[in-house]
Amino acid sequence: MAPSEAKRRRVTILGSTGSIGTSTLDVIAQLGGRAAFEVVAVTGSGNVALLAEQAKTFGAAMAVTADETRYDDLKQALAGTGVAVGAGRNALMEAAAMPSDWAMAAIVGTAGLAPTLAAAERGADIALANKECLVTAGDLFVQAVAAGGGRLIPVDSEHSAIFQALEDDQRHAVERIVLTASGGPFRTWTREQMAGVTAAVARAHPNWSMGLKVSIGSASMFNKALEMIEAKHLFDVRPDQIEVIVHPQSIVHSMVGYRDGSVLAQLGCPDMRTAIGYALTYPDRPALNVERLDFAKLARLDFEAPDEERFPALRLARTALERGGMQSAVMNAAEETAFHAFCDGRIGFLHMADIAEEVMDDMQDFGAARSMDEVFAVDTEARRRAEAIIAQKEMAA
Repeated sequence: MAPSEAKRRRVTILGSTGSIGTSTLDVIAQLGGRAAFEVVAVTGSGNVALLAEQAKTFGAAMAVTADETRYDDLKQALAGTGVAVGAGRNALMEAAAMPSDWAMAAIVGTAGLAPTLAAAERGADIALANKECLVTAGDLFVQAVAAGGGRLIPVDSEHSAIFQALEDDQRHAVERIVLTASGGPFRTWTREQMAGVTAAVARAHPNWSMGLKVSIGSASMFNKALEMIEAKHLFDVRPDQIEVIVHPQSIVHSMVGYRDGSVLAQLGCPDMRTAIGYALTYPDRPALNVERLDFAKLARLDFEAPDEERFPALRLARTALERGGMQSAVMNAAEETAFHAFCDGRIGFLHMADIAEEVMDDMQDFGAARSMDEVFAVDTEARRRAEAIIAQKEMAA
């Protein structure tokens, strides 16, 4: 059921030009578009043409590009429309702070942390697709959402599945949560085969259509590592209650195991619009034009244990959860720095985990963050150390 046309729901889309953002706007269009929703702001980065088209199509009050050098391009594309235009970090924060009922947090990386926090602090319901908010500042972010009075609704297919399978009055009976992982394009590859892959090869996901960062994170399983850390904050479970299972078909999106032996799973075809629609209209389930599962045609559903030797990111996530403090923020910053170096051809695919582990070992003494300033300081230091290691590897090559 779409929101009543008599009172349109006000929405903000942070990261509207990425795969999650475009899918969000597709869902909004399916559920009535401008008749049912008031799009307050859309934000993007380099794809100014698409951002301008989105702003015009959905009647956004404001459009912001994170790239300050593209301000004139965006202003020209929206000339005469009445849409306010901005560029850069301050404009992004302004867009996030504009009053709306619901905000899609789909800016990739730590760049999405500050604007998402701004939306949470003003009381918007947060549809969370940005992993870094919880990975780098989980306790602080959850506290900000609670203080603002909004709800935190996960959009990742795995966390959305768990959110749907959790029975509110049976939280005490949860024994484990099981995150499913496709295994990515290198699920059956040896480490020797993975050593020489390029970013172009690593980004080719077998099931999902995603952006570069998320696709390569799936290939390295760092995405799943981040999801493990997110799950702790989202569902208030102990690290030992979080499991990962490889499920190549991506049909079972995740599961919740209860103490009576029951396991509740959420299934569906691989399409992010299902999770987005649920977050947008929660607790209602909207009618969406997405592919339906045909159980008669499902040949098989396979499950296998992940190989943490070939994909050490999962082991690093467990280490971060066990050590506590700011280890998850350190891991994320180091991996993100290594990811950019890999995409630039400076290091190999396998080096990303090696660099993250080395920086984590070097920065074990940072306790829990007491402020966002501490989060950003540790993030900066972890990136500096990761960059130094990358430079050493380049010199040795």
